[in-house]
Amino acid sequence: MAVSETYLFTGPEIGEKNEAIQTRLESARKKYGEVETYKYYAGETRVAEIIAQLQNASLFTPALFVTLRNAEVVKDKSDIENIVSWIKSSSDSPNTLILVSEENSINKKISDAVPKDHQHVFWEMFENQKPQWVEKFFRKNGFRISTDAVTEILDMVENNTESLKTECSRFFYCFEKDHEINVDDVDKLLSHSREENAFTLFEALADSSKSPQQRFETALEILQKIKDSAKSSERYEIPLIAGLAYCFRQLRVWHALHSDRKIPTETQLKTSGFNGKKNRERYESAARVWSQGSTASILALLANTDVSCRNGDLPGMTAITLMIYSIAIKNGIFPQTYN
Repeated sequence: MAVSETYLFTGPEIGEKNEAIQTRLESARKKYGEVETYKYYAGETRVAEIIAQLQNASLFTPALFVTLRNAEVVKDKSDIENIVSWIKSSSDSPNTLILVSEENSINKKISDAVPKDHQHVFWEMFENQKPQWVEKFFRKNGFRISTDAVTEILDMVENNTESLKTECSRFFYCFEKDHEINVDDVDKLLSHSREENAFTLFEALADSSKSPQQRFETALEILQKIKDSAKSSERYEIPLIAGLAYCFRQLRVWHALHSDRKIPTETQLKTSGFNGKKNRERYESAARVWSQGSTASILALLANTDVSCRNGDLPGMTAITLMIYSIAIKNGIFPQTYN
């Protein structure tokens, strides 16, 4: 019996999720030959347009492969109905729809419509799995690495395989095979070549050892690097806001775990996504900078800025700069409420 080629990939583990998407794409190419691929972000392109594209056959290829990211923001009733209707009626369609979210779930009506064996939550690695993953990755590529160097890498790189692969691969271009990577190698290479992103921006904004003005100035420097490194055809603002929103949602969880002076267990911390010493120190620092109330205000500000950027109410850089000023200096108070 034919089933819809719709898949739901959720969770914070970016690398394995992207590999799963690539596997589905290769499967579609093997079955249909040439496939047209499209990538959309929910809220940026109308859902009705995406579904209409899936319903219409391509003039040039036998199948379409559509990825809809940030699927958790699909909340409009008509958008939900459009997606559910497509899933239920697409069992004979050659076209593939991949719904992607960094959250653990999306609208229940949509997820209920997706075949259960087409759904997967990609969790971040547990703390005890990460060193083995790094060692295996280096060994597979013909390198050795010291235990201290592994620890250093894990303290400097975000807890997902996409980031780990990107950062660890840098060493393969700088050293001969069979070289044993040590702590000095890690410090020299990663400290000077670390790519700036939403997570490094959050870390700078959350540095409680600095004044609000210092955090703001550092954040602007990082923002400029992110903008400069983005391709001219790409919009850096939306992914940047999404990354910051993830960090502040995690901070909200951190506050909840520590409310009323509670001390969370190791299991509670790990299951909530707080793996690793550096990650926990980051949120400890962030909690000193922003209270629960400020965190809620900042999340509202991020959502408001996301809408503003998508609608083109302000130039992207202006909107993001105002947002960062509000986060660093005003603890999330909306820019329009002050001079």
